[in-house]
Amino acid sequence: MILLQVQQLSKYYGAELILSNIKLEVQTGDRIALVGRNGAGKSTLLKMIAGQLSHESGAIMKPKDVTIGYLAQDTGLESDLSIWDEMNSVFDGLREMEKQLRALEADMANPNVYNDPKRYEQVMTAYDHLQNDFKEAGGYQYEADLRSILHGFKFHEFDYGTLISTLSGGQKTRLALAKLLLTKPDILILDEPTNHLDIDTLSWLEHYLQGYSGAILIVSHDRYFLDKTVNQVYEVSRHKIRKYTGNYSKYLIQKAEQYEREMKQFEKQQEEATKLEAFIQRNIARASTTKRAQSKRKQLDRMDMMARPDGDEKPPGMLFDINRQSGNEVLKIDQASIGYNNTIISSVLSFDISRGESIALVGPNGVGKSTLLKSITGALPLLSGEIRTGTGVEIGYYDQEQSHLNRSKTVLAELWDDYPGTPEKDIRTILGTFLFSGDDVLKPVAALSGGEKARLALAKLTMQKANLLILDEPTNHLDLDSKEVLENALIDFPGTLLFVSHDRYFINRIATKVVELDKTGVTVYLGDYDYYVEKKNEQEELAELQTAITASSTSKTAASDSYKTDKEQRKKERQKLRRIEEIESEIAAHEEKITEAEDLLCLPEIYEDHKKSIDLQQQLEQANKAIETLMEEWEMLQDD
Repeated sequence: MILLQVQQLSKYYGAELILSNIKLEVQTGDRIALVGRNGAGKSTLLKMIAGQLSHESGAIMKPKDVTIGYLAQDTGLESDLSIWDEMNSVFDGLREMEKQLRALEADMANPNVYNDPKRYEQVMTAYDHLQNDFKEAGGYQYEADLRSILHGFKFHEFDYGTLISTLSGGQKTRLALAKLLLTKPDILILDEPTNHLDIDTLSWLEHYLQGYSGAILIVSHDRYFLDKTVNQVYEVSRHKIRKYTGNYSKYLIQKAEQYEREMKQFEKQQEEATKLEAFIQRNIARASTTKRAQSKRKQLDRMDMMARPDGDEKPPGMLFDINRQSGNEVLKIDQASIGYNNTIISSVLSFDISRGESIALVGPNGVGKSTLLKSITGALPLLSGEIRTGTGVEIGYYDQEQSHLNRSKTVLAELWDDYPGTPEKDIRTILGTFLFSGDDVLKPVAALSGGEKARLALAKLTMQKANLLILDEPTNHLDLDSKEVLENALIDFPGTLLFVSHDRYFINRIATKVVELDKTGVTVYLGDYDYYVEKKNEQEELAELQTAITASSTSKTAASDSYKTDKEQRKKERQKLRRIEEIESEIAAHEEKITEAEDLLCLPEIYEDHKKSIDLQQQLEQANKAIETLMEEWEMLQDD
């Protein structure tokens, strides 16, 4: 089913053309990624589809009953309610339906209704329709869905009574995404949904979106995430849009193949046109060949000349070099404890970094990854332990908040003031390689976008020529092309790298070692991200196996020491299990009776017979009460 169509859409900001003749179609089950350079118009297109921006020409068409849910980039949930009350408000409509069902059930048991056949039939019909609508809308599982999504976004670690107003910006952003997922719109539109998510939460979100029943339209610079979630890619470039089938990796292959194919067709046509033109020039003046030349001229005029295929738009240029090599031992962290104001976040951190290594620091949000980087650079004092740098180590630090940039300076002054001995022409050349050209270098830093600030911070870092680069989320705010350029530059970097990133694709390309940080210490894995995940899974499997072995061994030891006690305990356990099975069988039997009774109540010959209807209603009430009593006993046995 077609959920949405975009036809010949165009958008201007003032006199500047942003998008032209955009065509896009969304069908049920589609998983669509919008990709392109920063500023290409991806977020603008999403806002137009979501109805938050107007367009100059074209049309956006969708059926009236199709719902759209839109989450803008870094949108935080603002509310005076608690986490639970705000999330639960999504289901206000379902709870109202539930109240109506209970009211209709009361009406059916009311003698006044029972003695009025026409009214009773109306109540029964209304109950049947409402109960079906309630079931279809997820009325019997909405609370389980709510808890599952809060758990996926790691809010199970919070008291659900926590006021949203007390949460951090990143937590509010995660909660906004969680609330949107609970609404289950037909078309889910997400602009950079992976921001502020750690790797575990990203994995959970990927799994959730893979099973999402509606269509999804995503803008994301997380290539690993796109590979896992999408089956179509629309590339926005030079105001236009082009569709590719498959995930992000397949899009890259198709794009390269398409460019090569179109370039060959273009070159073949150019060669043919050149030959025709040469023949015409040689033969047009001769009486004996002029007719043939004129024929060739007509053939040339009839040719539909292809435009030269567009290659990739110019990405920023990056080159990280060093002033001198460091010694083999670059950094030694020994029994370090990190935190703020004497509050420990993580402790007993010990690991070494050797020259030429590229180390990814991973771990859940809040465990202290950025804090550790700041402690290494000296921006924060250690609470205990020691960090030693090796001989000749020069540290270059990239801060994800770009706090080292002076907002009041211009782009040019931000670089030039740090390197006043460098000629202005050279400073402008460096800025040009990072896509700051012409009057762009006179922009104040405060006016730059997130991507522009990231490029400026990286430009400063390249000029430093440090041999140890410490990078905190260097791919944030970068478009896909810029990420690839940064990766290639870091792969060629002759020094040592220590970085924090949630970009698993980036980690896979760059890391030679993964260091996992938690509150009790670090674990070192000698490989990339995929190797790290493989080893983690192996460790979990081994831990489960060891637990089972230990449990078995403990059980045998206990049996030999206190055989009689153990025998009695096993007897009680068997009795408990038998009772649990009996309860479950009884509940199943009552549920069957409820289903049979509800089906019977929907039959005209039953609901027209008032006595039978009343009897069935009483059976329903008795069965529900019996189930409630049995469930209480079942829960007590489970907790015992």
